Amino acid sequence: MPDDLRSLAAHVTPGMRIALPVDYAGVSMAMTKPLIAHGAGDLDLVCVPTGGLQVDQLIGAGLVRSVETSAMSLGEAGGAPRFNQAVKDGAIRLKDATCPAIHAGLLAAQKGSPFVPMRGLIGTDVLRHRDDWRVIDNPFAEDGDPIVLIPAIKPDLAIFHAPMADLQGNVWIGRRRELAAMAYASTVTLVTVERIVEGSLLADEVTAAGTLPALYVSAIALAPKGAWPYGLWGEYAPDTAEMLRYAKAARSAEGFADYMASQQTEALQ
Repeated sequence: MPDDLRSLAAHVTPGMRIALPVDYAGVSMAMTKPLIAHGAGDLDLVCVPTGGLQVDQLIGAGLVRSVETSAMSLGEAGGAPRFNQAVKDGAIRLKDATCPAIHAGLLAAQKGSPFVPMRGLIGTDVLRHRDDWRVIDNPFAEDGDPIVLIPAIKPDLAIFHAPMADLQGNVWIGRRRELAAMAYASTVTLVTVERIVEGSLLADEVTAAGTLPALYVSAIALAPKGAWPYGLWGEYAPDTAEMLRYAKAARSAEGFADYMASQQTEALQ
């Protein structure tokens, strides 16, 4: 049987490193309010590879210590207001990255390697601001040949939303391989889904290739429309009007608080 959202949120403890997906890959917005209500803070968020509404709301709630990301945006609704303000105020630590670098760090963790080498960062401003990345000479080159070492990204926890899971705990993620990368690298993976289906997703030739095995899934909760106001591929479109409403409200701390309170009230009605 699936868990409930509060049970999933209870897995989070202060100081955890949490991987969250890009807006089009299946963000579990259904988990945002339970995480805020749970209140575990000093979180280090890893955006895979960019962040948006969920990250902004967790920052606005005061739960975030650092954010590692290659971008932060609300898409058509513009910038992420609580993130922008927190960076200006020095309230969070920003670990600026690139999409390939974040994926490389997750790959290193998946492979059990302490790092993965990358070449494309040489000469960039991003590299200058990451003291945890290292530049060495390629040991296989006869002359100087600098290469960057990206340390493994090992999240304590990954959270995402998917269309469906089966009763054995297998989760269908389709082509969203970044979700698999998050799960492979993380110690615990929490998934919310639109529905639970009979039979085995791994036994069906149609769904098997896009299924994350239960081996990599720690807990599942049923949450219809769980990505809203984001859309979910193959299920429903994003609610742009709601994204714009949030972006306008969250320009101030007071507006953010009022918006989140209104969402809680609407959920209870």
